[in-house]
Amino acid sequence: MSVHPSAALEFDDIQSGVLSPRPTPYTATYLVFRVDDRAHGRELMRRASAVVTPAADSVSALGETWVSVAVTFHGLEALGVPRASLDTFAWEFRQGMAARSEALGDVGESGPEHWEVPLGTSDVHVVFAALAPDATRLEAALDRARPAYDRLPGVTAIWRQDCYALPTETEHFGYRDGVSHPAVEGSGIAGSNRLEVPLKAGEFVLGYQDEIGGVQTPQPEVLGRNGSYAVFRKLHQRVAAFRRYLQDNATGSEDEELLAAKIMGRWRSGAPLALSPQHDDPDLGADSHRRNTFLYGRDDPAGFITPSGCHIRRANPRDAAVAGEVRLHRMIRRGAVYGPPLPEGVLEDDGVDRGLMFAFIGAHLGRQFEFVQSEWMNDGVFFGGGGARDPVTGSHDGLTGFTVPRRPLRRRLSPLPRFVVTRGGEYCFLPGLNALRWLGDLQG
Repeated sequence: MSVHPSAALEFDDIQSGVLSPRPTPYTATYLVFRVDDRAHGRELMRRASAVVTPAADSVSALGETWVSVAVTFHGLEALGVPRASLDTFAWEFRQGMAARSEALGDVGESGPEHWEVPLGTSDVHVVFAALAPDATRLEAALDRARPAYDRLPGVTAIWRQDCYALPTETEHFGYRDGVSHPAVEGSGIAGSNRLEVPLKAGEFVLGYQDEIGGVQTPQPEVLGRNGSYAVFRKLHQRVAAFRRYLQDNATGSEDEELLAAKIMGRWRSGAPLALSPQHDDPDLGADSHRRNTFLYGRDDPAGFITPSGCHIRRANPRDAAVAGEVRLHRMIRRGAVYGPPLPEGVLEDDGVDRGLMFAFIGAHLGRQFEFVQSEWMNDGVFFGGGGARDPVTGSHDGLTGFTVPRRPLRRRLSPLPRFVVTRGGEYCFLPGLNALRWLGDLQG
């Protein structure tokens, strides 16, 4: 069936995890499978098509509980997808995240040779993600999904990661997370910045027109259409080191919070510096209608309020004057924390693994996720910041500090250590429901 690329989104064929915002709070589980038997792998796809929640169901009785299923390039190979079809997928996807480590800044202790087994290997074939507002409903979702992979000896579960979002929506460094998300044309879901024009659906869903008028659809159309690319990354956070850095560079507790805000671009509550430059405003931080509705270009071109090199301005420079077209690099980002919080005030690492399960959804791995990671997070040339890296997630070598623009003199902080270490991840394809059925019906 051929549909015009600018046609309305087919919600009954798009996985719910692509467009639907996540509930608050929520709990989630990632399950990774290896396919050893092609027939059993195809049966897994057939069963998954009955378990996956379509976007059309986001207001059903299941509500904010859903299961998503993604397949890696090695997974498509294991299922026996014909070579001619495999060759139509994005080349970054075909290579896989581990092969792209240099471009992503996954070097040194973040390099694939140090990743959690089996992440980054050819054994990662299928990724299930289940998400629900609480543990009881998550277990129900997992119970519903279990028949899809149970009693298939040719499919082996090889990795699991439980994660969650707190009612406060904060991550381990103490900042409110998940504040910014774009509006997708035709989705009916409002973006978090009312000043941002909705982006074309083809930026996030394959088979539709994107911002430059192109249509990306892996072939055959039944396989590619209504799918998306998904990136998942397990990122270990060095919370004690982050707290010590702030304390060591601040003159007192108030200054510490100001530095934390200058590094992130937001106060810990989620209130942006752009709307509350001098002090935190928890009411603003909790207001999803106001806390992300701002621009940089008119009010703060030089970054005296929100530093050009801070985390959120790098991730989305909005209307600021930077090299390139910002709208071509927008992403849907989702994050969930894993591991217990480090108790308040503790400045020594307790040896417990904690961090963020990061997910990216989009139709363009190269110019969305990879571009932002390499050009905006791990470089500063695009805004005139030389080789400076993102202060929070950048792959730091302990040689470069962070500069806070200030009149009459800039404030230079001490060299930044690496606060976030990549523990593994993968590039995936999120097939539409028809595509899951097609994969299940493959012959040969």
